[in-house]
Amino acid sequence: MSDQPAKSGLPAPDVSIVVPVRNEQDNVAPLIAEIAAALDGRWPYEIIYVNDGSTDATGERLAVEMKARHNVRQIRHAASSGQSAAVRTGVRAARGKIVATLDGDGQNNPAFLVNLIEAIEKGGDKVGLAAGQRVGRKDTGFKRFQSRAANGVRNAILHDGTRDTGCGLKAFRRDVFLALPYFDGLHRFLPALVRREGYDIAYVDVIDRPRHSGVSNYGFFDRLWIGIMDLAGVWWLIRRKKSTPVATEVT
Repeated sequence: MSDQPAKSGLPAPDVSIVVPVRNEQDNVAPLIAEIAAALDGRWPYEIIYVNDGSTDATGERLAVEMKARHNVRQIRHAASSGQSAAVRTGVRAARGKIVATLDGDGQNNPAFLVNLIEAIEKGGDKVGLAAGQRVGRKDTGFKRFQSRAANGVRNAILHDGTRDTGCGLKAFRRDVFLALPYFDGLHRFLPALVRREGYDIAYVDVIDRPRHSGVSNYGFFDRLWIGIMDLAGVWWLIRRKKSTPVATEVT
């Protein structure tokens, strides 16, 4: 797939909502209904589900929603490729200049999409990312401890000023995201990489809630050793960043 948005007979929306999912059949319809309730009448928008190699009825449930709603799209990975790959697939297919993401399990409340999208609009050219910061997390105490430790180490090394990079609720300009270096785990380092490109970050507190049904299919960055090489790599990228030269074409 190229980095150009997919063509469609419908006018291009202002906003694209990207939802990466794997085996979330029972969460599809309720989450789409909540997204619609939050965004209807505010912006022209599309909902892009990236079906990351689901083996349950996720694809069939999405097909039903696509028949009922003209603005729902499904892109399917032949095999599960992970959350970062699914997000990137969705962003590349998006037709909106602003893209917002949220997890497909229902823990991210779509009502907060409005705050995130408005933060990007109000930020103009300066703000490249609006990042959700979870409060009242519903994970176990041990997972919260692991997450705090990992976030603390990451922030100490990268100085990204973000207390919670694991929240799936984010909004950003499509062109800014596609200018970032891509690697597995990219979605965990968006604040640091967006800052590297010279943009500001807007932060929005969001209230965490239990998933609608099922069990987690994507791992968290709770265990530091999983992402230690990525952390070192992002640190290197930040250190090696040079200012983009001002260039004009001579005619």
